[in-house]
Amino acid sequence: MTEYERSRTMPAQPEHVFDEAANVGRLDTWLPDALHVDHVDPEGLPAVTVHEDRTDEDTSALFRARRDQMRLEWGTRDQGSYAGWLQVAGIGSGGSEVTVHLSFFDEGHDPGEQAVSEALDGSLRRLEEQVRLRVGNTAG
Repeated sequence: MTEYERSRTMPAQPEHVFDEAANVGRLDTWLPDALHVDHVDPEGLPAVTVHEDRTDEDTSALFRARRDQMRLEWGTRDQGSYAGWLQVAGIGSGGSEVTVHLSFFDEGHDPGEQAVSEALDGSLRRLEEQVRLRVGNTAG
């Protein structure tokens, strides 16, 4: 098993960050690129279907949002090749720290350290951009 993790601070309340990250209809806009996820279709949470660009196949997966813990969890269901989580924590003065973590249980699905690190950094950057847009739109 190989694990990767990245964190980023965001200038928004933890609830705002979590709500944006947990929006199932917008997961594909911030999820790590290394997952090659094209879209996510809810089938009745926690079960979801993800379409992987790399294989051009739909895969059964799970997605859980635990608002009381400010935590998201996801992963493949049938083959158990990867899992991930995102944790949001308040850091005071209206800011948040967001940590995203990926675990690859099947070496064949691990794109490698550089690719995953870049994907996680990009993922957190895109989530921050979405949060800024959301918070900016509700402030006015």
